Amino acid sequence: MLLVLSEAQKADLGGLPPLGTAAVGELGRLAVELLRRGAAPRACEAAARKLNIGAEAVQHGVEGLTYLLTESSKLMLYLDNRKEIRRILSELAPKLPSYHSLEWRLDVQLASRSLRQQIEPTVTIKLHLNQNEDQSAQVLQTDPSTLLHLIGQLEQALGEMKTNHCRRIVRNMK
Repeated sequence: MLLVLSEAQKADLGGLPPLGTAAVGELGRLAVELLRRGAAPRACEAAARKLNIGAEAVQHGVEGLTYLLTESSKLMLYLDNRKEIRRILSELAPKLPSYHSLEWRLDVQLASRSLRQQIEPTVTIKLHLNQNEDQSAQVLQTDPSTLLHLIGQLEQALGEMKTNHCRRIVRNMK
């Protein structure tokens, strides 16, 4: 497999002057730190002073290297930092709530004082979720036509997941 860089990513890496192995090692360390802890502008400024390069060039270089590390991790093109990069990427994944149970109710208003012949159906859904050992509930209310549209969209998304393209993406993400 080949790793293809966009023009912006090539510019991030190409903006750096030719560097020695110690400088490349420093940029690699900063890229791993960026993955581990997020943006560190002070560390980039310190590295820029140490390497006699502009701080913005160091920042772009580190971002480009971070992209390379992330993509090579996905494509299995790495050797030394494989376990650490995979662990960091799994920690960065959002911790989304998971489904626990669902309650629903259909309410129909048949008439009111002003309108004697009206029919207004409403679907009320109480969605129970688990997140980090905590349970929460979300109450949603909609009309049946919007609910049918939502069901259609979800079925379309599930159908999309069965395509070869999506299967390939999911397989490469694991």
